[in-house]
Amino acid sequence: MKLPPLFIPLLLFLLMVPPAPAQKNRKLMTGSAAKGAASAGIYVVPDLSERLARWRVVQMPFRSTGLTPGEVRMVNRLVEASSYLEEIFWRQNDPEGLTLYQSLEGSKSPRDQKLRRYLWVNGSRFDLIHENKPFVGRTPMPPGRGFYPQGLTREQIEQYVKDHPEKKTEIYSPTTVVRWHGDQLEGLPYHIAYRSFLEPAAKDLREAAALSTDKAFADFLRLRADALLSDDYFKSDLAWVDLKDPKFDVIFAPYETYLDDLLGVKASYGAAVLIRNAEESKKLALFAKYVSDIQDALPLAPEDRPSKRGLETPMEVMDSPYRAGDLQHGYQAVADNLPNDPRVHEQKGSKKIFFKNFMDARVEYVVLPLARHMMPPDQAAQASNEGYLLGTILHEMAHGLGPAFARTATGKLPIREAIGPIYSGLEESKADVVGMFGLKWLVDHGILPKTKLEGYYASYVADIFRTVRFGTGEAHGQAEMMEFNYLLEHGAIKREASGKYAIDYPRMPEVIADLARELLDIEAQGDRERAENWFKKYDVIPADLQASLKSASSVPVDVDPVFSFAEKVQ
Repeated sequence: MKLPPLFIPLLLFLLMVPPAPAQKNRKLMTGSAAKGAASAGIYVVPDLSERLARWRVVQMPFRSTGLTPGEVRMVNRLVEASSYLEEIFWRQNDPEGLTLYQSLEGSKSPRDQKLRRYLWVNGSRFDLIHENKPFVGRTPMPPGRGFYPQGLTREQIEQYVKDHPEKKTEIYSPTTVVRWHGDQLEGLPYHIAYRSFLEPAAKDLREAAALSTDKAFADFLRLRADALLSDDYFKSDLAWVDLKDPKFDVIFAPYETYLDDLLGVKASYGAAVLIRNAEESKKLALFAKYVSDIQDALPLAPEDRPSKRGLETPMEVMDSPYRAGDLQHGYQAVADNLPNDPRVHEQKGSKKIFFKNFMDARVEYVVLPLARHMMPPDQAAQASNEGYLLGTILHEMAHGLGPAFARTATGKLPIREAIGPIYSGLEESKADVVGMFGLKWLVDHGILPKTKLEGYYASYVADIFRTVRFGTGEAHGQAEMMEFNYLLEHGAIKREASGKYAIDYPRMPEVIADLARELLDIEAQGDRERAENWFKKYDVIPADLQASLKSASSVPVDVDPVFSFAEKVQ
């Protein structure tokens, strides 16, 4: 018998979560009272309204003006395909949260509507800006999310792999779900675990390919459809990087590993439908010319910075009228550097994508208002849209710079595997710092005006204040928290008596170069212990900073995008 929507979350939480003392004698609500508040009987944080208000709702419309009817149909097929990755993402991130989200649909209770929206914002029951603590129910976030059996620890996995070395590849694969099969661990391939979603997604991609007038893009879509059903994305990634100034594009794969706090290797599905902003894209050609020069200038041993000469560095400024999966929930990416496969980096390079509609919204509603709260007026006035854009461009370029693999005592390893679950935070920090190192290189070589360097630093520091508000439970928040503490420790940032933070502009270049050297060397050596010690020392929010950030609580933490297409997950 199919249970009414009310009972699904109630039974789920009553079975999984020990009730709070005040709830021990509470009975399940039935009848009209239950229909009025489907979440009745479930603990919800009392400040839900205030938390929801910290995300600025921004419309991200699909503008079809200038597109042919066939192109509009193609975009709709790509959106439909992306919606299947949304289905998978919830099951990877928080299957129980999905059940609760679904049960709240149709409820007229204001509390239920707010709870449902906040579940959507986070893509789970765990609050990104509150160290991933639950905002509904009392179950702590499992570090392995939906990728591993509940209760399994990293130490247990490492011991199991030590005892069964033949199992390492499947267990550490970024595209397997780890589960028990009797008393043995196994890695079930994504294309099997999520087949019911991937098959229709592949079908939609092929239908979109048939509607495309761009042969290279159509060929890529067909290759990506094949990859969904095999988990082998290498060939389609090469074809993706090879696309030349496409009018339409998509991000469509399990790429990022931010969700996996157990091993740091499992990739979550994400999607973005992209329409080229031709005018802004032309401006990026300047930066693509200097990727190999910046790589050669890095403060790193030559053997750890392989040459980038002759490799592709396509850059695209796109508007994204629809996103799904890990690109839809929580922290809203304004740019991406993909794919993450080091084999593709070695052979082809990587693609840098900038989401202009998201970047414009972030700067207007978050970055510049926050700068005015946190920095002296003269320095806050130097932060700008241009400085933020250039910092973002160099950040994404820097993801592809530095070592391609870790040089460990046991041989060459993917850096992600060598460093473990904290890799994402380390890599984001490296990209920030190496990006600023690259900006200074461009200024030193006359490619960018020296008169604007202070503005670039001001925009960078303003964004640090935005990102650290996500706390240490999120990779970008971890990264910029470490950067802030290092800059403060070495005098590149100083706290004034007013509680505002001032930049010591003459100190910044030297401190940035030293920090870049440290982070690059940690990755090059794949030194997990050194990375963990670095996090312990620098990934801590100082009380003074917390006090200053509190004064800026009226500034939203990020945008909550609303698209022209329906939000749906089954």
